[in-house]
Amino acid sequence: MEENGRVRLKVIGISYSQLQTGAYAMILAQADGLYRIPVVIGAAEAQSIAIRMEGITPPRPMTHDLFVSFAHAFGIKLKEVFIYKFEDGIFSSELTFSDGDRQVTIDSRTSDAIAIAMRTKAPIYTTYEILHETGFILEIQTTDDETSSQDSSNDEPRIENFTLEELERTLVRLIEQEQYEEAAKVNEIIKRKKEKQ
Repeated sequence: MEENGRVRLKVIGISYSQLQTGAYAMILAQADGLYRIPVVIGAAEAQSIAIRMEGITPPRPMTHDLFVSFAHAFGIKLKEVFIYKFEDGIFSSELTFSDGDRQVTIDSRTSDAIAIAMRTKAPIYTTYEILHETGFILEIQTTDDETSSQDSSNDEPRIENFTLEELERTLVRLIEQEQYEEAAKVNEIIKRKKEKQ
C-alpha cells in the first residue's frame, strides 16, 4: 500500500540472525507486494515482538506494554512509525504521536518503534529507496518447505505428542517463568492441534 510515496509494511516473523550471534532478525513484508526486509534486533525486543505476534499475555507488563499504557493514560495516540533511513547497516525510525491538539515526532530504535506499533495497531511505513536497497523477494519453495517441516518435527517429537491439556499447562508454566520464546513455540503447537480437531 502506497501512501504519500511511502510503502506500508507489516511484521511477518522473527528468526535467528545469520549475521550476528545472540541477535534475531525481524522480517518486515511489503503490505501489498513481494519484498521482505530483515532487521537485526536484540533478544529482548525479539521476545516482546514474538509474544505480541503469538497473542500471549505476560503475567506482568513488559516495557513496551508499559509505554503504551502510559501514553493511553494521557490521551496520546501513536499515529505511525516511519523507517526513514538505512545507513551503515542500521535502520533509523521515528514515531509520530498526537494528543488531538499537538503532533510530536520522536526518534526511536526500529525494534522499539515496531514493538509499540504492534501494540497500538499503528501503521508502519518506509521509503521505496530503503525497500529496494535492503529488501529481497521471497521465492516460494514448496518441496523444501515440506522437508524442513518434517525435519523440525523430528527435533521435538516429544512435545508434539503432548495432549492439549499438557500443552496448555506447559504454556502457563513457561509464561510464569517468563520464558516467552519457548511459550511462543508451545502456543504454535496448541494452535496446530486445535486446527486439526
